Amino acid sequence: MNNNVILAAASALVNKSMIAFMFNFRGVGGSEGSFGGGVAEQEDVTAAISWLASQSQVDVSRLGLLGYSFGATVALPVACDDERVRAMALISPPVEPPQLSQLGDCAKPKLIICGTEDFVVPLEMAELINQESAEPKQFELVSGADHFWWGHEVAMAQKVAAFFGSLFMQIDS
Repeated sequence: MNNNVILAAASALVNKSMIAFMFNFRGVGGSEGSFGGGVAEQEDVTAAISWLASQSQVDVSRLGLLGYSFGATVALPVACDDERVRAMALISPPVEPPQLSQLGDCAKPKLIICGTEDFVVPLEMAELINQESAEPKQFELVSGADHFWWGHEVAMAQKVAAFFGSLFMQIDS
């Protein structure tokens, strides 16, 4: 969670008066447990959503889920299946055929954002992800950005904050 992509996105969300809750998966940083192959990490995401939803200052009708790289592949099935999640942002998602199928079946609002120079999610894969994703969707390519987004964090983060802001800031309390 302490990388330039997540920190930039969280900062942009907070700057738009949205809560940004970040956590490490099991076995990362100070988190207990060990790597669960992406499946057990889905439980981590669900637990994080449950904890966040239990906080009195959180409007549960405005929950979005963001994932970057491996985190995007873990967030995707949770976002599609968990009714509490209203929208998702997937940054540089290295999806495999099962995730492409999930994207095709998931009718929740989604932002898919990739860099044109990403060596993990090449341009052809990014375009396939866009093509296979169900509406509503927003697909953004950031020219010159690679998988680590160095020098392009602000552009990416602004797109993420604008996406969630357009969905959640217009809802009346």
